[in-house]
Order: sequence, then C-alpha cells, then structure tokens
Amino acid sequence: MNAVIFGWLAGSTAVFMAANSALKLYAQNGGLWMLTLALALFCVGNACMVQVMRANGLGIALSLSLVFQLIAITLLALVVFGERPTVLQLAGMALGVVAVALIAIGGRG
Repeated sequence: MNAVIFGWLAGSTAVFMAANSALKLYAQNGGLWMLTLALALFCVGNACMVQVMRANGLGIALSLSLVFQLIAITLLALVVFGERPTVLQLAGMALGVVAVALIAIGGRG
C-alpha cells in the first residue's frame, strides 16, 4: 500500500472516529443535529474509502479499514468515554489485527 492510499485510509479512519463520537454523543444526549452530523460524517468517510477500494479491492480495503477503526475507536472509547473492554474483547481485537495482517501479507505472495 503506497503512502497516498495509506493517507486516504488514515483520513477515513479519522472521519469515522468523529462520526462514531458524534453518534455516541447522540445516544447519550439526543439532539437531531448530532445525529445529522454523524450521518454526514459517515458519508464523508465512505467517500474517502472509495479511493482505498480502488487501489486494493473491496475485501482488503474494508478489512484494513475495519481494523484501523477497531483500534482507533477502542482507544477513543478508553480515553474519552472511559469504557473498558474485557479481556475476551481485547483478545478478539488482537485476533482481528492478526487476521488482517495475514490478509494484507497474503496479497504479496
């Protein structure tokens, strides 16, 4: 994956983090404007993902995006919202990272 595609992936992850944060705030406090903001951010994030899909294909792009978001949003949940995943959930996240690493490496063979 080249630097430009990695930039699109990182950018989409940042937008999806903002969208999920807005959705969490909507769930806690309500407010139609927060829901509208979250949905708009999800649209922008998906538009960014189109570039990653063009370069890597649908399966690999979505797998990479999923794990990037998994790690980023888990860190956000820990730091900002004070959520604590269980040991089993952390093990599942680790398996997800390993799975996507194997998918990404498999394309080079």
